[in-house]
Amino acid sequence: MANKIGVIGDKESVLAFKMLGFSVCFASEANETRRLIDQLADEEYGVIYLTEQLAEMVPDTIRRYDAKMKPAIILIPNHEGSRGIGKRRVQENVEKAVGQNIL
Repeated sequence: MANKIGVIGDKESVLAFKMLGFSVCFASEANETRRLIDQLADEEYGVIYLTEQLAEMVPDTIRRYDAKMKPAIILIPNHEGSRGIGKRRVQENVEKAVGQNIL
């Protein structure tokens, strides 16, 4: 069975993902974001795309899921642009996996 993919963010940033067949959830505050991440994880989503702006509000929740195999939480910029957080996370994970930053 294929993994489901969810996207959480502000409406302007994530609505277009609906056209790709992803489940789209709107959030603008920390409690709402935590609840949605936990809900999608409980529903066995394999990947959750989360805007960087919301990720900054819930670092504890992201760390909790980083320690698990699923879901993978991938940070994406919102409609205002990137804050560089997603790119930093990828670099840190590559460095952890290979022992050095090759990006």
